[in-house]
Amino acid sequence: MRAVVQRVRRARVTVDGDVTGAIDEGLLVLVGAAAEDAPADADALAKKVAGLRIFRDDAGKMNLDVAQAGGAVLAVSQFTLLGDCRKGRRPSFQSAAHPDLALPLFDRYVEATRALGLRCETGIFGAMMDVELLNDGPVTLLVDTTRLF
Repeated sequence: MRAVVQRVRRARVTVDGDVTGAIDEGLLVLVGAAAEDAPADADALAKKVAGLRIFRDDAGKMNLDVAQAGGAVLAVSQFTLLGDCRKGRRPSFQSAAHPDLALPLFDRYVEATRALGLRCETGIFGAMMDVELLNDGPVTLLVDTTRLF
């Protein structure tokens, strides 16, 4: 699985004008599943993202994880993270998981994040979503489970 992790002061997702998920301080996590991903990837991604020490401590150093900072997670499914732009001008999405596999993996990521004691809001899988955020820093990281093992 692949994620773009952004430290935010606030973020929200709307679908057809309705807010489906919103957080104040925390992490906006855009999550994409690859065809070869398994539930262990969702669990590993949740653990890695939750443990990232990217929030400022009292000394101003990036030393706290999202829970220690009192933050939450807004998880948004995004298959386009698996887009391959190496050839031509139109990305190929052949390596992205089919929705029948991607939805359970995304749901597993969300549940694994919640099991770690974090509040985790979401968008709506497969919907056209408007994502608004105020990036803090900015701090933006890429996490790929193929590089964790």
